[in-house]
Amino acid sequence: MATKDPNIDAYIAKSATFAKPILKHLRKVVHAGCPQVEETMKWSMPHFDYKGMLCGMAAFKEHCSFGFWKESLILGQDRAAEKVGMGSFGCIRSLANLPNEKTLIGYVKKAAALNEAGIKAPGRSKPEKREPIEIPEYFAAALKKNARARKTFEAFSPSHRREYLEWVTEAKREETRKQRLTRSIKWLTEGKPRNWKYMPAKK
Repeated sequence: MATKDPNIDAYIAKSATFAKPILKHLRKVVHAGCPQVEETMKWSMPHFDYKGMLCGMAAFKEHCSFGFWKESLILGQDRAAEKVGMGSFGCIRSLANLPNEKTLIGYVKKAAALNEAGIKAPGRSKPEKREPIEIPEYFAAALKKNARARKTFEAFSPSHRREYLEWVTEAKREETRKQRLTRSIKWLTEGKPRNWKYMPAKK
């Protein structure tokens, strides 16, 4: 029997006005294609499980995303590579950016059948272990001057710290590097990760 997670109701309710009908439609389609699907929240975003990960959706400030866990097996390698942005269908700003309902339901059924058969997603190998990135003296000095930014940075996971450090150190011009450093300290002071703009919208 299908289960619905009240946390997903809350997520949709808090999403931007444009996103609500998109998320509701996607949710309906998933349940139509896989009546036994179970809803859950993973990585602070709505996901749907059936004998393993099936698909997930998210709302951002100006677009939504919807993706299948075994995307290439469902859409085909070439078609999956064509989309731009997160998810299987790129940036979804309206229902017009999605395939029609019948096609989407067919994709969901195919995803469920793959999980039923125990077929694994291709190309999901373990990521290579990355060496910790060294904090440049100028970055450390800027953090030392701002206690709140330093506290945020130190509380972040290694991957979140790396996002900031790589962004700043990879700047080719000195002027760009200084601008990025200033912006980094500002965002850290506000408690924000480097890619906060792309995280699900909150009200």
